[in-house]
Amino acid sequence: MFRFNRARSVILWILLRILEVIYGGKFVKEASRKSAASIGSQDVLFNQKDILVRFAGVQKSYDGETLVIKNLNLDIANGEFLTMLGPSGSGKTTCLMMLAGFETATYGQIYLDGLPINNVPPHKRDIGMVFQNYALFPHMTVAENLAFPLKVRKIGRSEVENRVKRALDMVQLSNFEDRRPAQLSGGQQQRVAVARALVFDPKLVLMDEPLGALDKQLREQMQYEIKHIHDNLGITVVYVTHDQSEALTMSNRIAVFNDGVIQQLAAPVDIYERPDNSFVAQFIGENNKLVGTIIKQNGDVCSVKLETGEHVTALAINTDGPGKQTMLSLRPERVALNPDEGKCDTKVLGTVKELI
Repeated sequence: MFRFNRARSVILWILLRILEVIYGGKFVKEASRKSAASIGSQDVLFNQKDILVRFAGVQKSYDGETLVIKNLNLDIANGEFLTMLGPSGSGKTTCLMMLAGFETATYGQIYLDGLPINNVPPHKRDIGMVFQNYALFPHMTVAENLAFPLKVRKIGRSEVENRVKRALDMVQLSNFEDRRPAQLSGGQQQRVAVARALVFDPKLVLMDEPLGALDKQLREQMQYEIKHIHDNLGITVVYVTHDQSEALTMSNRIAVFNDGVIQQLAAPVDIYERPDNSFVAQFIGENNKLVGTIIKQNGDVCSVKLETGEHVTALAINTDGPGKQTMLSLRPERVALNPDEGKCDTKVLGTVKELI
C-alpha cells in the first residue's frame, strides 16, 4: 500500500507540473528564471562590446512552407537608432516581434548582449516596447501607468516615485501625472507610452510604428522628440515604419526590407544617394525612371544613351557594364530649368508642357 501511495503521489506531482507548464504558474516562472540565469558566460557565443543585438541566420515561417523572413543576418550596435523600413508584408514587424519574444524564430538564433534569447520569455528580456496604439491602461493615471512595469519588477516605492518623476520630466509631462489617458491628446499619450518603455532602464527599446496614428504636424514634432531622447540617453532603439521620412529623419542606419530580405543596410544618406537596387531607389524618395544603354564606364561614373538619343552622365550603381541596358533614377531636386553654364553635367532639351 505504501509503494502504491508513493507511486500515485509521484504521478500526481508530475501531472501538476505538466498543468503548470501548460497554464502558467510558479513552475513556469521558476523555469524561466533558471533558463535566463543558465545562459551565463559559458554560453556567450560572441563578445563584441559594440554589438547589442544579433540576428544569426534567422528564418520565420507560419505555415511550414513559405518563409516570411529569409536567412536574416543583422547586427545592431549599442546606442544605435536602427530603423526597419519597408512596405506592408515585407517582414519588418515580424523581425521586431521575434526580437521582443512575441514570435519565435523557425530557424536561427537571436542574441541580446551576447546571450541567446530564443527561449527567454518576453518579460525576461529587459526590452521596452512602444506600440502604435499606445496600450495604456485607461483606468490608471499617467503616473500609475509608468509605475506599473516598476511594481511588476518589485522595485521599492521611493525608487518607483523617483523613476516616474524622471521619466515624466524627460517627456515634458511632469504636470500631467494625475490625468488619465482619455484626458490626453494623441501626442501626449504617445509621450506617456515612450516614457513607460524607458522608465525601467531597459537594454533595448522597440518601437512598432508609434507615430502612425498622429497627424502630420504632430508626427514630425514627435520624430524630433524621440530622436532627442535617444541622443540624450544613448539608448539602443529598433524602430519599425513604412514612412521613409521618419526613417531618414531619425535613424543612424536603415534596413530596407522587401519580401523577407534586407535589400540594403546603410546610413540614410547612402540609402538615398546610392541605393543598391531599383527597389530601394523607387521606395526611398521621389524618382523619375529613365531607360537607356551604358556606352562607357569609368569607375563609379558611366555614360548612358537614353532611348530618345540623348547622352547623360550618371553614377554607376549595380550596373552590368558597357553595352548593357540600365535604368536611371532621377531625383526631382536634381533637375533645374535653364541652368547656368558649367553648373550642370548633363543637359537635355525639352519643353515644359504643364505647371502644377
